[in-house]
Amino acid sequence: MGGGRCAATGFARVTGMPENYTDPSGNTEAFRAFTQTPEASAPAESPSRLPLIIGAAVVVVLLVALVAWLALG
Repeated sequence: MGGGRCAATGFARVTGMPENYTDPSGNTEAFRAFTQTPEASAPAESPSRLPLIIGAAVVVVLLVALVAWLALG
């Protein structure tokens, strides 16, 4: 006996919602209050990546110079 039927009665069991349930999307006043709240402060800006890029370029130049010195020396 499958299919969501109760074996004793032969009818599908339907559970009802409580009488005091309020659909939050159906409350216009609450929705308006939600849309009019100020947004949270913007997250702090991430630090500049320029020092990281400069440091990487310096490392690359030093490695190229080291390889050239070893190859030619």
